[in-house]
Amino acid sequence: MASVEITGLKKNFGAVEVIHGIDLQIEDGEFVALVGPSGCGKSTLLRIISGLEPASGGEIRIGGNVVNHLNPRERNIAMVFQNYALYPHMSVAKNMGFNLKLSGMNRKAIDEKVKDVAKLLELDNLLDRKPGQLSGGQRQRVAMGRAIVRDPAAFLFDEPLSNLDAKLRVQMRSEIKTLHQRVKTTSIYVTHDQIEAMTLADRVVILNGGNIEQAGRPIDLYNKPDNLFVAAFIGTPSMNLVEATIVKTDTGPVAMFACGQSIPVLDEHPKMEENEKVIVGMRPEHFTRDPSGITLSGATTLVEPTGAQTHITFELAGTSATAVLDGGVDMEVGETLTVSIDPTQVHFFDKATGRRV
Repeated sequence: MASVEITGLKKNFGAVEVIHGIDLQIEDGEFVALVGPSGCGKSTLLRIISGLEPASGGEIRIGGNVVNHLNPRERNIAMVFQNYALYPHMSVAKNMGFNLKLSGMNRKAIDEKVKDVAKLLELDNLLDRKPGQLSGGQRQRVAMGRAIVRDPAAFLFDEPLSNLDAKLRVQMRSEIKTLHQRVKTTSIYVTHDQIEAMTLADRVVILNGGNIEQAGRPIDLYNKPDNLFVAAFIGTPSMNLVEATIVKTDTGPVAMFACGQSIPVLDEHPKMEENEKVIVGMRPEHFTRDPSGITLSGATTLVEPTGAQTHITFELAGTSATAVLDGGVDMEVGETLTVSIDPTQVHFFDKATGRRV
């Protein structure tokens, strides 16, 4: 196992800079997820760490050693790809042991190591099969097994579950998390799925346009997003973001929406000036039908029952907002929905800068 340290990392494709001086420290044994929209630079960053892509500037250290000049094999990392990258003519056992064979390890030691890892991944009964005889989940486990047998300093995962169906993705997500808890190898995991990132990682790094927007524990990103991009990106459905103006009242300052409804600004929030333009953030799951909170209402435009919850889209100050309410809710399109929210659960962002107030 080893730490991974990235300092001032840049990447240019011709005259276009796609990664802009990233700094990131990943501790020994830590599981870090790189997440962001398509084109944000997460896969490029992973390929640079692996040595598959050269850096245009900056430094990469693995286990304290600078590796910029080393090829992928010399970096002692193992990569698990989206498409599995298995040899179709080889058995599961030979696929898993191939890199060990290239390194010169004797056949008996290879067999023992492959059997141990196959048992860990519940592949014992599949060692003689070819990849074409396996399911998608089994092929993914073989790809992971091929990485584990090498005892690498770090695992790099490049969207490994994106080819699986939804049910199998959830299962494999649990298997990867359990596996990391057992082997405790430093892991860097690229995904576009923020639920995957939040459930798997010790720490999530949110990338956008080749820059790090925010990095931290999943719960911290959810509870205290630094800016509008992170606020909208983390959470499903996305956080409701509604424009408002700060107004002083007899009971204290409020964020007044264009429709005349308002949210109080509590003392625990930083002081905001009168007439200041803000964006109010409210997570759909923080709305309830309990009238004890601050009530908001609007015309219902969409009702989506999911069983345990009902997702209701409604109009709020000219913006489409979503409420996720527990249980079944008997609402029709066009009816007025009234919901409430605890003001301590409300976020405020500066409209001009997008930064958290």
